[in-house]
Amino acid sequence: MLGLKVVVGLSGASGAIFGIRLLDITRSLPEVETHLVISRAARLTIVQETDYSVAQVQALADISHEPEDVGASIASGSFPSSGMVVIPCSMKTLSAIATGFCADLLTRAADVTLKEGRPLILVVRETPLHLGHLRRMVEAAEVGAVIFPLVPAFYTRPLTLQDMVDQTVGRILARLGIPNGYYHEWKGT
Repeated sequence: MLGLKVVVGLSGASGAIFGIRLLDITRSLPEVETHLVISRAARLTIVQETDYSVAQVQALADISHEPEDVGASIASGSFPSSGMVVIPCSMKTLSAIATGFCADLLTRAADVTLKEGRPLILVVRETPLHLGHLRRMVEAAEVGAVIFPLVPAFYTRPLTLQDMVDQTVGRILARLGIPNGYYHEWKGT
């Protein structure tokens, strides 16, 4: 497995640490090249929820793109990515993706991922969900997105919040076909 290119989008939903940890883990995987887009709202969430600056998060990616740069490489179907993860994915971003509303680079890259038949994982973070949220999730799934709610697994008996974040991020990477030591498969009882 050489030369995997993964597009990572961070939107403004709570849970920025999940996207940051995904970038941190992929840095240790030499076969994975990450292309990052941080939405305007995510820039605020990163500073509010974590001890990271936006520049520190951008430095975790191989290439960081500005959200208004709709002419970036990842905006084209000719960009050979292995898929895209929007982590965390706000309902605003999910709605834009579900309806094909490409208002910025993050949603354009997601739209390109779908039209090219590549995996698009939307790591949604909202609770409780109203009917409009559920309908947009169905619409996103119908056009090909994988809806991946931030729901922790407890069969691994996590001891810390970091354990829960790592298991979730490892599972997301595994869903993209990227082997890693952070996701622990269920082996049965």
